[in-house]
Amino acid sequence: MVNGKVVIVTGGGRGIGIGISTAFAKAGAKLVITGRNADTLEAAKTKLEEYGAEVLTVPADGADEASVKNVIAKTIEKYGRLDAVVNNAQASKSGLMLVQHSKEDFDLAINSGLYATFFYMREAYPYLKESKGCVINFASGAGLAGRIAQSSYAAAKEGIRGLSRVAATEWGPDGIRVNVICPLAMTEGLQKFKEEYPDRYEQTIKAVPLGRFADAENDIGKLCVFLASDDASYITGETITMQGGSGLRP
Repeated sequence: MVNGKVVIVTGGGRGIGIGISTAFAKAGAKLVITGRNADTLEAAKTKLEEYGAEVLTVPADGADEASVKNVIAKTIEKYGRLDAVVNNAQASKSGLMLVQHSKEDFDLAINSGLYATFFYMREAYPYLKESKGCVINFASGAGLAGRIAQSSYAAAKEGIRGLSRVAATEWGPDGIRVNVICPLAMTEGLQKFKEEYPDRYEQTIKAVPLGRFADAENDIGKLCVFLASDDASYITGETITMQGGSGLRP
């Protein structure tokens, strides 16, 4: 499905990102994983290479325009092409109520999420046009449903959804597809949220009809592999909720 395709995964060394990277590695993709911690990336690379994947690690802060340009340049230098970008990385002050946010708290979500996604999409565009490739962006049910204590995170994620829909329209004639996934997956971050805000965590899991969170590799990662494959060649501009039934909407 994606054998031999070159895929960038931001935040690809941990959390949902390592699950996505693992799914692509097992499917035969050539990977570029980015993130702010070089040690985390190198540990992930070692794991991914066990599946026979070719992996390039490029430490980068997605909020920094020059860092993103470097990731794209290193990708092309090594592989000579780019087929898919998965914008997964995001930081935020989830758990804080809206009135508790400082401007710095709000900037954290916007810069690490919305700006990073914009930078990666813009810099990848000419290479995705050549390969008729795709972008897979990540949003959240926090924005779709207006979840409590998620204001800056939801704002960034809904901005990403708007950006993605415009790009799907503008880039469709170039053969580039752009889709959005809204996941509800068990990660280190969610585990921390469970420990710090147990009542809010329990409210979340009780609202999931399937009674569990998604698996980062087998649920989220495999959907990413599908969306990056030729089997999804007529899917663009869509928001796909993977939330065990909790993302139901008209």
